[in-house]
Amino acid sequence: FNSLYPIIQIQNCGGLRTQRNKATAHHLGLLKARLAKLRRELITPKGGSGGAAGEGFDVAKTGDARIGFVGFPSVGKSTLLSNLAGVYSEVAAYEFTTLTTVPGVIRYKGAKIQLLDLPGIIEGAKDGKGRGRQVIAVARTCNLILIVLDVLKPLGHKKLIEHELEGFGIRLNKQPPNIGFKKKDKGGINFTATCAQTELDAETVKSILAEYKIHNADITLRSDSTADDLIDVVEGNRVYIPCIYVLNKIDQISIEELDIIYKVPHCVPISAHHRWNFDDLLERMWDYLKLVRIYTKPKGQLPDYTSPVVLHDERTSVEDFCLKIHKNLIKELKYALVWGSSVKHNPQKVGKDHVMEDEDVIQLVKK
Repeated sequence: FNSLYPIIQIQNCGGLRTQRNKATAHHLGLLKARLAKLRRELITPKGGSGGAAGEGFDVAKTGDARIGFVGFPSVGKSTLLSNLAGVYSEVAAYEFTTLTTVPGVIRYKGAKIQLLDLPGIIEGAKDGKGRGRQVIAVARTCNLILIVLDVLKPLGHKKLIEHELEGFGIRLNKQPPNIGFKKKDKGGINFTATCAQTELDAETVKSILAEYKIHNADITLRSDSTADDLIDVVEGNRVYIPCIYVLNKIDQISIEELDIIYKVPHCVPISAHHRWNFDDLLERMWDYLKLVRIYTKPKGQLPDYTSPVVLHDERTSVEDFCLKIHKNLIKELKYALVWGSSVKHNPQKVGKDHVMEDEDVIQLVKK
């Protein structure tokens, strides 16, 4: 496939120049599906244990959330980790100082957050250059990615890093496509669109699925979707991760330039060396992680506000809370008493399906 790859890229460039209309949409969709398949086979390790992550890369996941620092060499990732978490990550004035994943932990608003300083990636990382596959594979396991950029050359680096991460199935600051996809044993392709489609029609959908040797499936498009959206759903190995662009070294630019940077979405300007604007960065990290703190209250005692149980905002029911502590706790639960903004009166007696909100207090009553 390495010999095929330049041809694939040339074909892709030709596809991008193709005029978009109904006649070419079908051809472009088919071409994108073939590219996605070939790219997957390029990045998937062949057989056996040949695709091991590599020494120093598979760091055990600890704490309530994991944040990965991704960026080109010498943009200040190691300095940022050292000054945020107090962890020594080797810092020097030459490139590729960090050669393995360096972990650190910070405590913020009662949550324990793991930080990973990943080795600098280079152009072609998604194809295995510069241990790029291992670096991006660790990035896939993160709850939030910080793309650290040099403020003097941000746009060029930003586009290249996004291209490398996209090529490895990471979708930044995006929601999964609103497409229903279910394989069947028989019955052919059942295509349904609940709204107008500008790119996909029944014929294009069938040709993309045929490329994956899928001839029996139910497809429901609930939003105006593209061929790329459908391919992402069929591939099934995409991860959707929030991302903050950290523009480092702001001590080297003017106030006027800083005002412009502050208007860019998902961007936080900092100086890792001088520890400037760390408060804003930490607050933004907290917002993007979408964590919810639940405080516990033993019977007859005051609530423990020092060590909350931290949940993700999509899983904040009483049952999720019990499972976070111990899987057998839900079997012994009779009901729970909850104080806070999720209930109408304090305390309120609730069952396992009650959804809690940030800084609620809970007391469990066993059978």
